[in-house]
Amino acid sequence: MSGSHLRLVLNGKSAQREDVRAAVGHLRDAGHDVSVRVTWEEGDTERLTREALAQAADDGIDCLVAGGGDGTVNEVVATLHAELPEDEKPPFALAVLPLGTANDFATGMGLDPRDLTGCLKTAAEAEAKPTDIGVVNGRAFVNMATGGFGASVTTETDPRLKKTLGGAAYLFTGLNRFAELNAHEGRIEGDGFSWEGAFLALAIGNGRQAGGGFQLCPEADLNDGKLDLTIIPAPQAADVPDLLGRLLQGGLEGLRGAVVKKQLSALTIHADRPLQINLDGEPLHSADIEVSALPGRIALKRP
Repeated sequence: MSGSHLRLVLNGKSAQREDVRAAVGHLRDAGHDVSVRVTWEEGDTERLTREALAQAADDGIDCLVAGGGDGTVNEVVATLHAELPEDEKPPFALAVLPLGTANDFATGMGLDPRDLTGCLKTAAEAEAKPTDIGVVNGRAFVNMATGGFGASVTTETDPRLKKTLGGAAYLFTGLNRFAELNAHEGRIEGDGFSWEGAFLALAIGNGRQAGGGFQLCPEADLNDGKLDLTIIPAPQAADVPDLLGRLLQGGLEGLRGAVVKKQLSALTIHADRPLQINLDGEPLHSADIEVSALPGRIALKRP
């Protein structure tokens, strides 16, 4: 059996990592062709993704591998979505070599960032599965769109608390500073669903986790044609101590009953003021947001 041709778009921050070089070497020794393109400055991931599209047929590229964190994966997928009509699939499968800090998308789909050779072997040998993406105001995301607390809570979260609670530390900090936060008011609608009120945070998941392991959408499926909406309504001040205790004991599951969940193929958000939505960590600001799932938009190599 002839080997696969992997085109690896590698975030330049990881170019000198010995484990990356070893993983590429293992795949080459196994008979696979791995052509590496390294990013140097802003815009390179987009440029190299377009280059792979242009060279796919002549070079026989079977799989485009996003080597980096969630942001790198987002850039690759967003570029493919922007370059190709919605009814046209990319000419190659996609895969992830998880080299970031959080690696939420890769971890959520079952890749182990500690086993880079295994991740590249998945890219070369696993079956490519139809995989949905999400689109927010025309911009693509593959893992999760989150909004709410904003940068202040993220920067003020104690690293020690994050070590204990993982991504739930952000929610803990937000609840703890509830009196200082100005919750967004909004209306969220879609597929026969309507919710209106004040919310501290929301997540729209194609993947399951964000924030370094926080499972905001634990039942999300990458190939069901839907996005999983999770809304954390703004609590009454008297309820905050109880919510903090439940969060500490059981994570997001501890808030069951206080959280609104719904699976939707499309939804709209109308907020009282511009809301920061992070698409796989990439920010977008708008008070009027349209979100939709694009079923089977890409073919993804995953365990």
